[in-house]
Amino acid sequence: MKLDLVHDIQTAYRKVVDAMSRPGQLADLADEAGKADRDTGCYSTTLVIARMLLDTEVSFKVLSADEERVTNVFNQLTYAKAVTAEQADYIFVLHNATAEQLLRALESAKIGELTDPHHSATIIVETASLSEGDVLTLAGPGIRHSATAKMTASLDWVDVREEKNAEFPLGIDLIFVDNDHRLLGLPRTTKVSKEVG
Repeated sequence: MKLDLVHDIQTAYRKVVDAMSRPGQLADLADEAGKADRDTGCYSTTLVIARMLLDTEVSFKVLSADEERVTNVFNQLTYAKAVTAEQADYIFVLHNATAEQLLRALESAKIGELTDPHHSATIIVETASLSEGDVLTLAGPGIRHSATAKMTASLDWVDVREEKNAEFPLGIDLIFVDNDHRLLGLPRTTKVSKEVG
């Protein structure tokens, strides 16, 4: 069965919005990802997100060992423009990117302006798992008291993200996806801290 660009993308969009409004709750995009092309150099969930977010009005950057191939796929499917990380509306940091590439993406991502805070970047990060690994504590809007999240990615990004999001409403939003089609949303309003122990 092929990905339906209306029904499946709308369903995936609702799941992503729900995950962004309830940080710490994982969204399951297995149904939609199962219909996406698997041979693109990125997770099929990431491809669904690219089909959902990218169009001729926005720009993107791919950071990956397979950067040129994935960039061509995204461009051909969405007609979005590939630009530098500093200019990109969406930055995709794929599973075979280095921890340094993730840090550089965070450091260079645009945070918007006070008159237009929505002109900031959203960073989509692939990680092996969102059900095991290091533990993060989350607090802020959409979380009753606190929540936890796990991921196998290096957590060096936490401090850089905090610096980028220091002057609300300016900042960046993060979306993590794993190989099992789960998605974790971390909007700029969420406070993230590494658990010690």
